[in-house]
Amino acid sequence: MTDTSVRIDGNRLSLPGGASVRFIRTLRLPETGTHPLPPGLGEFPVRRVSDYADTVPEQWRARGGVMLPVYLREAMWLSFAGTREPAALQVGVGKVCAVSGRPWSDRLSRDPQNYVVLPRQPWLDGINSGTGTVRQFVAVPLGMGATVEGQVTGEEVWGGVQLQAFPLSAPELLRWREEERRRRESAARGARSGGAFGAPAPAAAPAAPGAAPGYGGAIRPRSAPAMGLGVGGSMRQEVYRDQRPLTDWAERPAGRVFVHLVTPPEWRRITGEAPPPSPVDRAAYTRAGLPWYDYYDQDAHDLAPTEPLQDVKPVGDWTGDDHEPWQTPAPHQVHPLKDAPGRPVQDGDW
Repeated sequence: MTDTSVRIDGNRLSLPGGASVRFIRTLRLPETGTHPLPPGLGEFPVRRVSDYADTVPEQWRARGGVMLPVYLREAMWLSFAGTREPAALQVGVGKVCAVSGRPWSDRLSRDPQNYVVLPRQPWLDGINSGTGTVRQFVAVPLGMGATVEGQVTGEEVWGGVQLQAFPLSAPELLRWREEERRRRESAARGARSGGAFGAPAPAAAPAAPGAAPGYGGAIRPRSAPAMGLGVGGSMRQEVYRDQRPLTDWAERPAGRVFVHLVTPPEWRRITGEAPPPSPVDRAAYTRAGLPWYDYYDQDAHDLAPTEPLQDVKPVGDWTGDDHEPWQTPAPHQVHPLKDAPGRPVQDGDW
């Protein structure tokens, strides 16, 4: 029988079909200008909600999933390194699709595309803003109206991050596996004969790096100690258009998981663990000469911006100006990339 369980291995989520997701701490970008990809500064710790049933809010127990601690206005990105087989992954922020801006759905769509294709998409740093850019994921409390969910839907009900994976259909998966077997055999023959090694594997992510239809209503606060994702600065990153026909993918998701975001004090209360240290000072990182990244795939095509996400305002409009000094990285600090077992997570109702 097919395993539909999402599993947690360390801080990595493994979804059925082989999709792998890690949540990476990073530097928050200024809310003006367009910037290189910020580096990764370690993983967020991830824990199963079911392991803390006595201390999490009742609503979280009903939704199941996992949780992670995040500071106010802390930025994150999602790494998909380690994904083993092709997958169509939907990413929701408060049950608003981070790619299309449309309501959360249990079906794949191409007009507009409501998913990213793994492993071609090595990471996702924010909501799709088109023209080769995304706007950075930044954590804010529910109830202010600053989340993507609040701005697009007029409500703040869900918060968190939602993930849902679709594998290839059975015939297409068999075909892909056979092609991979032949490619590996060809590469092995080339290695033995001193020739070419065949096509390279997809690059892994570096260690360091108007309302939509059906929406409406006033922003309403909520009492649960929950966080959602708003947006920060813009960075150069493409969200790739799927090159496969939609019929190549399974009609139904193989697995899904709700990721709750919690404040550090609540994390300590719920889990008894110390939260990660506060976010790293951005100017100190740049002054130290540490790397930033540019990623470009010459064979891929970027998705156009979608209407629901075009008017999302940055969290600074709610929380005030950013008083942390910004120091632009020197050109030599920006590095070009590419062409330049775990425990099951309980799902719930959401």
